[in-house]
Amino acid sequence: MELPRGLVVLLGAAAAVVVGAGIMALSWLIGPVFLALTLVIAVSPVHSWLRRKGLPTWVAATALVLGVYAILLSLVVVLVVSVAQLATQLPRYADRARALADSVVGQLARFGVGVDELRQVADSLDIGRVAGVLGTVLSGVGGLASNIVFLLSLLVFLSVDAGSAGARMALIAKDRPEVAEALGRFASATRKYLVVSTVFGLIVAVLDGVALAIMGIPLPILWALLAFITNYIPNVGFVLGLVPPVLLALLESGWELALWVIVVYSVLNFVVQTLIQPRFVGDSVGLSTTVTFLTLLFWAWLIGPLGAILAIPLTLLAKLLLVDVDPKARWADAFLTSKPALPAKPPS
Repeated sequence: MELPRGLVVLLGAAAAVVVGAGIMALSWLIGPVFLALTLVIAVSPVHSWLRRKGLPTWVAATALVLGVYAILLSLVVVLVVSVAQLATQLPRYADRARALADSVVGQLARFGVGVDELRQVADSLDIGRVAGVLGTVLSGVGGLASNIVFLLSLLVFLSVDAGSAGARMALIAKDRPEVAEALGRFASATRKYLVVSTVFGLIVAVLDGVALAIMGIPLPILWALLAFITNYIPNVGFVLGLVPPVLLALLESGWELALWVIVVYSVLNFVVQTLIQPRFVGDSVGLSTTVTFLTLLFWAWLIGPLGAILAIPLTLLAKLLLVDVDPKARWADAFLTSKPALPAKPPS
């Protein structure tokens, strides 16, 4: 007996809530595992190229893993050192922050805003507290190191298994050709997305770092690295990468320098990340701009910051599991894709 459609919808929604709760509870595991998987997918063409050059499988896998290791460890070292430098420099901005807070309180008081409440807010703005928070972050580097070790270990195992990916796909295609085809599209779209985001991220990171160094903003390498990382966050990555250097410019030299930072970032980042890059990303992954924004919020809520960075690959995987492998669910592509294809006309 066929169940009523309303009951099916309710059961599906309940199952989705249970699955979402499970993903949230295991986010500490799912995030690093999926990050390692996307990295292996991204560099798998290099592994195939090394194999075609005649290198043994274990040599190609080792070279690939060492290259990824070098990139990840370099990013971690630069990030930790830069954050440590920022923690040492923030206390010297305490007086400037206090003066700015008092100035803002005075200006708002002229418009009738309560002085006592504003004074309490101003008193709570203490740069020393921010430095203490950064110190706490640095004290947790041991936990970060353990996550890095876990990620690097996963990369080793996945890289070794990548050598037999072709045989595994052939076995899947023998019994489930639609699943093998969907897996191939997922890997290809994920690889294209990572390549496009990495290229544009490097461009904006170099331009931002040079511009900030010219304007005399402290720690331009840290803010360039932040711009590179936030470039993987769709739609709002530009804002997340802009706020810290603007605040530091405000504390360093006042409103004029902060406005210049906003203008420069708007020219270098906004045009590239908001107007140009989404066109390439949309073409590479086939997702509409609205879907990318909504999935960003969803995965960031479900998995955390790593979910925001991996929002596009995670959405592609969910689309694979829920839409691409089920012919009855192909209608959902009309709401997900950036360029929905019209159905072919029947022959006359």
